[in-house]
Amino acid sequence: TMVRATLIPLLLQLLLVPLRFAVCDDLYHRYKKDERVNLWVNKVGPYANPQETYPYYSLPYCHPEDGHKTDEADPNASISEVLSGHSLRLSGHHLYFAKDEKLTTECKVTLDAAAAKKFSDAVRNQWFYQMYLDDLPVWGMVGEEVPDEKDAYVYTKRKLTIAYNEDRIVEVNMTSEGLAIVGEGKDLTFATAIEWKKSEKEFGRRFDRYLDDEFFRHQIHWFSIFNSFMMVIFLCGLVALILIRTLKRDFSKYSRDIDEEMDSLNASNPSALSEDAGWKQVHGDVFRAPQFPSLLSALVGTGWQLFVIVAFVILFAVAGPIHGSVYEERGEVVAVSIVAYVLSSVVSGYSSGRFYRIYAAKAASSAGWQGAMGLTLALLPTIVFFIMSVLNAIAIGYGTANVIPFGVIARVTAIWIFLSIPLTIVGTLLGRHAGRRAAFPCRVNSIPRPIPDAPWYGCPAYLIPLSGLLPFGSIFIELYYVLTSLWNYKFYHVYGFMLGVYAIMCVVVSMTSIIATYFCLNAENHGWQWTAYASGASMSVYVFLYATYYFIWKTQMHGLLQTTFYFGYSTLISLSLGLLCGTLGHYASNKFVRSIFQSVKVD
Repeated sequence: TMVRATLIPLLLQLLLVPLRFAVCDDLYHRYKKDERVNLWVNKVGPYANPQETYPYYSLPYCHPEDGHKTDEADPNASISEVLSGHSLRLSGHHLYFAKDEKLTTECKVTLDAAAAKKFSDAVRNQWFYQMYLDDLPVWGMVGEEVPDEKDAYVYTKRKLTIAYNEDRIVEVNMTSEGLAIVGEGKDLTFATAIEWKKSEKEFGRRFDRYLDDEFFRHQIHWFSIFNSFMMVIFLCGLVALILIRTLKRDFSKYSRDIDEEMDSLNASNPSALSEDAGWKQVHGDVFRAPQFPSLLSALVGTGWQLFVIVAFVILFAVAGPIHGSVYEERGEVVAVSIVAYVLSSVVSGYSSGRFYRIYAAKAASSAGWQGAMGLTLALLPTIVFFIMSVLNAIAIGYGTANVIPFGVIARVTAIWIFLSIPLTIVGTLLGRHAGRRAAFPCRVNSIPRPIPDAPWYGCPAYLIPLSGLLPFGSIFIELYYVLTSLWNYKFYHVYGFMLGVYAIMCVVVSMTSIIATYFCLNAENHGWQWTAYASGASMSVYVFLYATYYFIWKTQMHGLLQTTFYFGYSTLISLSLGLLCGTLGHYASNKFVRSIFQSVKVD
């Protein structure tokens, strides 16, 4: 806990813009007898719409009439906690460690027409509320409708049962009762009882009860992952075998052609010279600078940055037994992602600068490298900023708890300006320097070779969408579990599965992009770079289509707010996967192209 609570703040305090993990005043989660324990109220909202949440006191719940401060914001709320949609406020309840409290009246409220309507609508739309005690979440329903009656009823009595082991809280349970009818002029009396129980449960295992092992570690999940892994291994082996045999035949053919040409020259019979065919035919253009090199440089740089971010976050989560599981702290995944983004800015700048220096700067002057660097700096932040601005504007219009305050926006912007941008510039300069030492296996002709018409299997319009099917097939099972965790109130905790699927995806994307590039070159199309990138990125289209299917058939979400948030986040996830997989496809194809042209004498 100490490592998790101090590592990231120390990093970003260099900027005086602290990024802290969400912690309560009781940082060490240890209490003395009769010491006050804070009960935080977080949010309320319809159960079917996870993102449609509102501040707890947006419903006409009354505050305790006496006691310590009420509705005070958590002073330790971090950037990541706010970005995750949490809005903790002090409840004002009287809780003291290991001290029972009988059912006591906290406050009374007389409902006017507006308050009665709020409660009534909340009950009919199955609203729930969430609280936190010592960082342990507690959920409860606002009320319920009695069958065969039109009236709505609100729970007015709560009982908190808190288990503790020595000086630490290890479990919290809440039961609701005391249904009271809702109506204008009705008086509601809210009361809470506190019961403390000793427990032998270990503090480190107190979150186990929130993890749905029956769902995530179901036998079908294990079998599906294993089946997917074996299918991918088989297909990759088959693809490798096909490519090796095909390329071996090509190499033999080209070697035989060279021998025949030499015999023809020796016999002074120039008409006997044979012409190259297939991928060797484009040796003078295969390393030509692609169209829009600045844009492709930015895409490649951003893709490598996303690759590092995803790998960093997954490995950090897998190492949970060392530093603490990521699901135990609110917003921890978001915090780790921000840190990974900042640190990986060097990677994006280096990859982009090196790519531009190798291709575009050797084809012309190097005056455009600043534009490539600017695109690299702005590409991912622009995508995120645009999507989040639209969602934030809608959240403001609805008054939800997901509104990102201006102060948080300013701090995130400062992190980007004072940390990410300088690191990207440094990476670009290093990449430009490294790109000077790169050399092509073949010379680039001064005049581009015309691209002939190709059969359908060599046409990028067919290759690109087909290339995305196999990578999507390798991840869609895990994608179901990820979407269920995001939208169905489950804590995702099987990061070992995710790491394995991530590795499988990287291999499959690389293999399918190599195949697409091979068919493209065999059709004598030397514009392979964009084809290779698009072949890897095409998986994102299938991810978005699956997300649409999941929304329609697997959820009960409704309303403009929830629909916009769902598809906004789905678009962001799909675009990020597209950038990442496109970069992997381009990288593998580049290695493949260099390898085959280094193995054949073409000049």
